[in-house]
Amino acid sequence: MLDHLQRYHIILASNSPRRRELLAGLGIPFEVRVLPDISESYPDELPVAETAQYIACEKAAAYQQMMGADDLVITADTVVICAQEVLGKPVDADDARRMLRLLSGKTHQVITGVCLTTRERQRAFSVQTDVTFKMLSDEEIDYYVSTYQPMDKAGAYGIQEWIGYIGVMSLHGSYFNVMGLPVQRIYEELRTSF
Repeated sequence: MLDHLQRYHIILASNSPRRRELLAGLGIPFEVRVLPDISESYPDELPVAETAQYIACEKAAAYQQMMGADDLVITADTVVICAQEVLGKPVDADDARRMLRLLSGKTHQVITGVCLTTRERQRAFSVQTDVTFKMLSDEEIDYYVSTYQPMDKAGAYGIQEWIGYIGVMSLHGSYFNVMGLPVQRIYEELRTSF
């Protein structure tokens, strides 16, 4: 379906095993290449809904100088927003517990910003999914934080893990976006824009 992409060497600029798995599901060949120490900071005055796309574009900028003529680099960043607070990856187990308590019993937004970059063009966009959690007990939160690895996940949770099974009451939007890569939108952008 995406045969026209054969002219590109597609690079996924992410360490995330979930992003690798999701992009592989599109059936296109790609290589994973990750530059160390790319900043994920953003201006304080930036509207929270624009944070993920801003960071994805900053990541893309870090790759532009080393891009080959046929490279197409995919960068992404996912944030969780609850009560106008941007929740990135927790710094430790206590921070993870704090984030999960904040999400408990509420609807929050998961926004993934994506930047598709070649030497000639760039397409940047973000996808939002609304997720509603049940009221989580301290026991459930402690179990999840001590049993799983929430430290590498925005908002301290993976929807595809135990906490998603028992905690997510509803979602409106892309499930795969909550996992970290809105593959349906990426497919459409690759199909129509490159």
